[in-house]
Formats: sequence, structure tokens, C-alpha cells
Amino acid sequence: MAKQAIGILETKGLTALVQGTDAMLKAANVELTGPMKGVGSAMVSAVITGDVAAVKAAIESGAETAGRFGEVVSAHVIARPHEDTETIVPGGKPAAKKTAK
Repeated sequence: MAKQAIGILETKGLTALVQGTDAMLKAANVELTGPMKGVGSAMVSAVITGDVAAVKAAIESGAETAGRFGEVVSAHVIARPHEDTETIVPGGKPAAKKTAK
């Protein structure tokens, strides 16, 4: 994986996630990876990538801001993720197709 960390912010309610995502992107040099995803039961999530310190700072800022507008379900940083983790991250690379021999 080209980036050194992945950050995931999950909230209950879209407004909280939009506010939290805005705060994350303004707080540090991170990138939003793919579109926001609906998880179900009003839960939505956004994924960011960047270096470890930037992702940690962004997730802290995003969770604090989102908490003012709704319920934060989860805010997590994965430092140095395994390269295969990209296959399940929104906007990551697609899973490698196995060919029959």
C-alpha cells in the first residue's frame, strides 16, 4: 500500500459524517479514499489515508467534530496496513483475480 496508514470514521447519521470528514480533511494532509459508504441502520463511514501522524490527527479531529453533530460509532487508525487490506477499503485496488490453470 502506498500510504502508511488508513483511518476509518463511522457515525450514525450522514450530517455527523460530513462534518467529521470536513474536519479530517482540514486538520491534516490526508486523502479521502472513495465515496462515503452506508453501512445500514443509519450508519455511514468514510476512509482516509496518509502518513500515520496525519491520519491520527485527522481521525481525532473528525471524531470530535462528528460527535458534536451526531453519534460516533467508531474512529480507528490502522498503521502500516498489509497491502491486501486495500482490497476491502472503499476506493482501494480490486482483488486480484485468480486464473485457472
